[in-house]
Amino acid sequence: MRAIRRFTVRTLLPAALRDLDELAHNLRWSWHAPTHDLFAGIDPECWSTVHGDPVALLGVLGPERLAELAGDSAFVERVRAAADDLRHYLQDDLWYQQQAASRAVGGVDTGDAAAGDADALPAAIAYFSPEFGITSVLPQYSGGLGILAGDHLKSASDLGVPIVGVGLLYGAGYFKQSLTRDGWQVETYPLLDPDGLPLTLLREDDGTPARVSLALPGGRALHAHVWVAAVGRVPLLLLDSNVPGNDEAARKVTDRLYGGGGEHRLQQELLLGVGGVRALRLWSRLTGAPTPEVYHTNEGHAGFLGVERILELVEQGLTFEEALEAVRAATVFTTHTPVPAGIDRFGRDLVTQYFGGDMAVDGLPVDRILALGAEDYDGGDPTVFNMAVMGLRLGGRANGVSLLHGQVSRGMFEGLWPGFDAREVPITSVTNGVHSPTWVDPALAALEAERLGLDELTADDASSGWLRTGREGVGDGPAGDGPAVSDAELWAIRREMRGRLVDEARRRVRKSWRERGASPAELGWIDDVLSPDVLTIGFARRVPTYKRLTLMLRDPARLKALLLHPERPVQLVVAGKSHPADDQGKRLIQQLVRFTDDPEVRHRIVFLPNYDIAMAQSLYPGCDVWLNNPLRPLEASGTSGMKSALNGGLNLSILDGWWDEWFDGENGWAIPTADGVDDPDRRDDLEAAALYDLVEQQVATRFYDRSADGVPERWLEMVRHTLATLGPKVQATRMVGEYVTRLYAPAAVAGRALAADGLERARELAHWKRSVRDGWSRVRVDHVDSSGISEVPQVGDRLTVRAYVSLGDLRPEDVEVQVVHGRVTEADVIEEFTAEPLALAETYEAGRHAFAGEVVLESSGPFGYTVRVVPKHTGLPSVAELGLVANA
Repeated sequence: MRAIRRFTVRTLLPAALRDLDELAHNLRWSWHAPTHDLFAGIDPECWSTVHGDPVALLGVLGPERLAELAGDSAFVERVRAAADDLRHYLQDDLWYQQQAASRAVGGVDTGDAAAGDADALPAAIAYFSPEFGITSVLPQYSGGLGILAGDHLKSASDLGVPIVGVGLLYGAGYFKQSLTRDGWQVETYPLLDPDGLPLTLLREDDGTPARVSLALPGGRALHAHVWVAAVGRVPLLLLDSNVPGNDEAARKVTDRLYGGGGEHRLQQELLLGVGGVRALRLWSRLTGAPTPEVYHTNEGHAGFLGVERILELVEQGLTFEEALEAVRAATVFTTHTPVPAGIDRFGRDLVTQYFGGDMAVDGLPVDRILALGAEDYDGGDPTVFNMAVMGLRLGGRANGVSLLHGQVSRGMFEGLWPGFDAREVPITSVTNGVHSPTWVDPALAALEAERLGLDELTADDASSGWLRTGREGVGDGPAGDGPAVSDAELWAIRREMRGRLVDEARRRVRKSWRERGASPAELGWIDDVLSPDVLTIGFARRVPTYKRLTLMLRDPARLKALLLHPERPVQLVVAGKSHPADDQGKRLIQQLVRFTDDPEVRHRIVFLPNYDIAMAQSLYPGCDVWLNNPLRPLEASGTSGMKSALNGGLNLSILDGWWDEWFDGENGWAIPTADGVDDPDRRDDLEAAALYDLVEQQVATRFYDRSADGVPERWLEMVRHTLATLGPKVQATRMVGEYVTRLYAPAAVAGRALAADGLERARELAHWKRSVRDGWSRVRVDHVDSSGISEVPQVGDRLTVRAYVSLGDLRPEDVEVQVVHGRVTEADVIEEFTAEPLALAETYEAGRHAFAGEVVLESSGPFGYTVRVVPKHTGLPSVAELGLVANA
C-alpha cells in the first residue's frame, strides 16, 4: 500500500550532543575530513547503511546509543571541538575579507581598473544554476554542470566569497541507474523526503513556511517553498513546488531534474529564474542578508531572472530599456555548451503564453521579452526563443569555461555582434576548476599536509615539495618542515588508492550482477576482477554521442590484446549515465556492457552503474590514467581529468577543453586528432588507432618500467610534475578568485554606477544607446590618408593615419575612431590585429570630422590597416556591445 505522505522521525539529541545537529546540517562535513570522520566513527556499519548521510544517521540512532555517546567525555569533547571549528570557519576573515581590507588600504591590481577600487567587491553575489552537485546525499545534479556548480559554492565558502546559491529542489533528483541482463540502462526515481535531507525550511516570523508564487496561464498559480542547504558559509536556496496550494500539475514542476520537455521545462526555468529572484528577496527580508549586487547565471536555464529584475525596476518607474541597462550591468553569464543542440530553446508562441495576453504585465511588453531570446541573425530560427541568447543579451559580462571553449563560443554566437570579428565578441573565458578537499583522497591529502606542509587550499605551494624525488632516501621538505615524499612512499600510496578502487569496483560489480538477475553461485569470478598491481585507466562521464564512450571498442581485438598483455596488462574502469530519453546513448552503454561481460576479459574491464559523487570519490584516486576522447572541440571544459590529476593520475586525452591549454608533454599524453576528416567513422578509426598505440607503446611501457626496487621512476617523474604544476591550476579556488576579480568586481562597480542618483545613470545610458542606434545609419568613414613611411617600410617607422568621417547627428565623444592594424594574409585579411584610437583633429560642417594618429611598425612581415568607427561610452564593457560598426 502506497503512503500518501512520508517523513523522518528523529530521536531528540541529548544536550551534550546538540551540536551534532548543526554539524550534520552544514554540508561542510562532505569535504571536511575531521567532521566526516566524527560521524563515520559513531557506528561504521550504520554509516555505511545510510550511505554516509549524517542526518539519516542521527535519525536512526536509538536513545540508548545516544545516551552512551553523551556519557563518553572524549566523544563529547570531539563534538565540541568540531562545532567550535565550524563556527570559526563560518565567522573568521578569509581570502575575500582580506582582499577587501587590502583594497581599502591601497587597492589591488586585478587586471581591471574598476575592480581595483577599494569598494569594488560586491557585498553579495547570487549564483543561479539548475543543478548543484554538493554531495551524493543531496542528489540534485546530473553531471558536469552540477558538479561544477557545487565546487563553485564550496570554494566560494572556503575563500569567504559572499555567494548565495539559487536552484530547484527536485522531488526525485536525477535517476538511479541499473542494468538489465542484456546491458540496457534502466532508470528509477526514488522519492526524496526533504525533512530527511540536510536542509532547513525557510519560515516566516510566525513559523509558517515562506513561499514564492508565480502566475501561470489560465488563472493558475505556481507556489514554492524555499529549502536552505548550508554549504559551509554559503546558503543554497532550493525551490520546491510540491507544496499545498498547488494543483497536481504545479506540484510536478520540480518532480525531477531534466525530466520533462517543452512546457514542463519552461515552467521549471521560470521558477528557477523568476521564483529564484523572489526567493532571494524573501531570504534577505527574513535573515537580514544583503541584497545581491551581482547575479551570475550558470548556463541559460536561469535566464528569466533578468526579466524579473527588469520588472522590479519597471515597478520603480523605469522604462523597459532603462531597467535592462541596470540589470545587464550587474549580470554575469557563463555558457557551458559548445554546440547549439545543447541549448534550451522554446517556441515563441509558448513563451508568449507566459508573458503575453492575460499574462501581460504593465511595462513588460511581450515583444521586448521575445526580442531577448530571438535568433534574429543569419542562420537563426525565427520561430524559437533561445535561452543562451537571452543570457548573453542580459549579461553585461559573459564567459566560456576554457580558453578553447571561449574561442568556440565567440564563433558560435558572433551573429549577435554583426560587423565584428569573432575575436572581438565579448565572451571571455574562465577555465573551470575543481574543489580539491572534495576530490583528493584523504590519505594523499594527509601525506601532503604532513610532509609538504600543504593544507587543502595551498596547492600553489606544492611545486617545491613534489618535485623533490627523494630517490636517495628521504630528503628535507620545503623550509625544513620535514621529510619529502620518497618515490617508494609515493608509489605505495598510489597502490593503496588503486587497491581501494579494486575493492569498491568488485562490490559494485557484484551488486550490479545481482540486480541483473545473477545468483551468488554464478559470481565467484568477481573475486578476481581487477588487480591493485595492474595499470588502471578510468573513463567516467555522461554518455552523449560526442563523448564517444565506445571509441575504445573500435577494434575489439586490439583492445583485448591490451587488456590481456602478458607483461604489460591494462585494466579499464568505466562508468556513465545516458539521459533517459537518449536511446542512442543507452545503446552505447549496452555495447560496452556486452563487451565487459565477455568471460575472456571481464576481469580486466568493468562497467560500474549509477555514476555519482560517491563513486567518483573512489574512482579518481584509484586510476593511474584518466581517459577522455571527445570529438574536438565539443568538450567545453571537462573536469574529471582535473580530479584525477589532483590524486596523481595522468591524463590521456584529446586536446579539448581544459586539456588543450594545460597539456605540457610531461603531465600525460595527447591523443592525436584526425581534424579535417569528414567521414565520422573514418575519424573514429584513426583516433582509436592512435589511442591504442599510445597505450601500448608509451603509457603501459612507462608504467611497467621499474627500477631494481620495483618503483617506476620515470612514471613517478610525471606524477610529481603533474601534482606540482597542474595541481595548482585546476583548483576551483583559482577559478572562483578569477570570477571575483575579472567578473564579479567589475560587474558590481558597473551596477553601482548605473544605480547611482536614483538610477539616473541607467536612464542616461538607455537614452544614449537609443540615440546612437537611431543615428548610426549616417555614420561612415569618408576617406583615409596616410603618410610617414618610405617606399620600403622598416621596423620602427611611424605610420601617420588621418581619417575623415561623417557622424550625422552624433557627437565626436559618442564614438571612437580606430585604426585597426596587424599582420595580413595573402587575401588582405588582418589576422592578429590591434585597435588604437585616433584623436579628434578637426571639425567641419554637416557633422564631418577629422581624426588622426600614429602607428609604430613594431614587427617585420606583411602588414595592413583599416579604419573604423565604433560607439563609445563609459557604460559599455565592450566596443562590440551594440553590434554597431562603420568600416572604411
